[in-house]
Amino acid sequence: MSMVRAEHLHKVFGRFTAVKDATFTVEKGEIVGFLGPNGAGKTTTMKMLTGYLPPTAGTGSIAGYDIIDNPLEARRHLGYMPENVPLYEDMRVYEYLEYRARLKGLYGSSVRQQIGWAIDRCGLEPKRKNLIRTLSKGYRQRTGLADALLGNPDLLILDEPTNGLDPNQIRQIRELIRSLAEEHTVILSTHILSEVEMICNKVIIIDQGVIKADDTPANLTRGLRAAGRVSIEYKGELAPVVQALEAFAPVKKVIVEEPLPGGWNRLIVRAEPGTDTREKAAAIIAAHGYPMRHIYRHIPSLEDVFVEMTRRD
Repeated sequence: MSMVRAEHLHKVFGRFTAVKDATFTVEKGEIVGFLGPNGAGKTTTMKMLTGYLPPTAGTGSIAGYDIIDNPLEARRHLGYMPENVPLYEDMRVYEYLEYRARLKGLYGSSVRQQIGWAIDRCGLEPKRKNLIRTLSKGYRQRTGLADALLGNPDLLILDEPTNGLDPNQIRQIRELIRSLAEEHTVILSTHILSEVEMICNKVIIIDQGVIKADDTPANLTRGLRAAGRVSIEYKGELAPVVQALEAFAPVKKVIVEEPLPGGWNRLIVRAEPGTDTREKAAAIIAAHGYPMRHIYRHIPSLEDVFVEMTRRD
């Protein structure tokens, strides 16, 4: 049984379709990066899964419980941290978490146990008695994350958890999420793609409301056009090298860039994804007796995948 199952989710606001036929699954124990440009439908999809928005069509389930037919049971298995965490600023951290715990149906000694556990996991012990309005942005995010942890849910859905944080705070929250992923399934929405590369084992990309990709980062980069790109710098004639490279079967295109100082040429060789043309290119240049100072195979990143999937041209 999948931890999350979205089946043909569709959401329309007036004449605007925010999400179109979104279908995907998240398995137990996965850390999933949910990516997309601004306005792509990420937050809308998350809100439908968490029950904050009803879908116009389609359905989904959390831990096997249908989000439409059995919404309360589905919510008991998830913790949701929205992009802008709604906190009561006149409450102290402990008071706020106690209030939230009781709203979630916790009672008796379990309230104290859950709050203590969440405060400890999120590093809030030094601030537990502080008024929320006095907290830094980083500690506010930690408070929102502690709220999401109350009840020890199977699934955590975190919408831009590092939004507005400085680099040190981002690193701290990232490490916290990584540690939480040892015990929880996590769906993480963020614009910081390096975070996803470091901690996620699956990526879902949505653009204009449509799911464009659903795979591991390694599989996504392996099939990318940039995966077969090689840059070369050498000194010598252009025509014989370009012609020899273009005659090599895996090569799709050779791009001659602006000459570099000192008479050096720079070529970009585009080949089939998964092929490495460096050895052949080096042999061609050596056969002509030309000196070469640089040859590099581009290693595609998740950013390349994101740009490729969401480009408008």
